[in-house]
Amino acid sequence: MKLQEKGRQLRIFIDEDNTYKGKLLYEAIVLKARELHLAGATVSRGIMGYGADSRISTAKILRLSSHLPVVIDIVDSEENIEKIMPFLDEVVDKGLVTL
Repeated sequence: MKLQEKGRQLRIFIDEDNTYKGKLLYEAIVLKARELHLAGATVSRGIMGYGADSRISTAKILRLSSHLPVVIDIVDSEENIEKIMPFLDEVVDKGLVTL
């Protein structure tokens, strides 16, 4: 899909084990983006990182973690990106949302 106008990138940083209503939060966000007909969403899992709690998480073999960082990227028009913002305000309590 080619946008005919200037696009916006929405980036959401959360932990992979964050949940919302019994579902992994990153799945809930992607499904909501699809429901709102946003152009697309990509979830990337980090191999190492830390967040506000400064706790290091890593994917090293000897130190398996299900608390790794996840980044969700959504790119669409500014108007369409605004459609998902109220949902993100509700569900992302431990994370960071950037435009």
